[in-house]
Amino acid sequence: MKSSPLTRKQREIQERQEKILDVSRTMLREGGYHGLNMDRIAAELEYSKGTIYGHFSCKEEIIIALAIQTMEKRMELFRRAALFRGSSRERMTAIGLAVELFVLLYPDHFMVERIIRTESIWLKTSEERRTATNHFENDCFGIVGGVVRDGITRGELVLPDGMSVEDLVFGLWALSHGAYTIMTTNDQLVVQGVREPLDATRRNYAMILDGAQWRPLSSEHDYAAVYRQIAQEIFPDECRRANRG
Repeated sequence: MKSSPLTRKQREIQERQEKILDVSRTMLREGGYHGLNMDRIAAELEYSKGTIYGHFSCKEEIIIALAIQTMEKRMELFRRAALFRGSSRERMTAIGLAVELFVLLYPDHFMVERIIRTESIWLKTSEERRTATNHFENDCFGIVGGVVRDGITRGELVLPDGMSVEDLVFGLWALSHGAYTIMTTNDQLVVQGVREPLDATRRNYAMILDGAQWRPLSSEHDYAAVYRQIAQEIFPDECRRANRG
């Protein structure tokens, strides 16, 4: 069932909230948690403080709203990736590209998420937004788990005794989240010898999947060609914007 179109007043409220979030994202990027200030937001937008507080009760609510904004975009990228027509490992490769594109297109997300997961900040946010944050994260976890289960069903992947689907998903999640958090917060990678962190993450990702004997192995298949196909068929616009494929 289609939802009813927004009224003019609802559109105005939505547009005003988007402006608040846009300004807040810039402030957070430039000054971190302490650089985000409700008075500064009001002054920047020439709104009254009451207008700002009418949308967000505190700056922690703004930060979690920023996280939800980008988490929703990540979930949509994952959903599209999982629909790629190919083997289960090729579909997992599509999810890998989705994560790459996410970090390139929304590099501020990992800083925002790191801030919001601080307990003292997390507890100041509303239950409604905390629930939404958990929903988007759990949905992405579930999409990856679905591809793993597809690999098992097809006989392309056999997990060792004692290892669950969730264990493998956690390992992949830890690799990507850790790599991209470091990538977006550490300016010393080149000095440390990591010149192409995205490519290095791809290789590490492939090593884990090869180690799990998820077929076809990278030694048996041209995954560079698979990445190009996924870029062309699933993410042409995102790859163009991110200059990645």
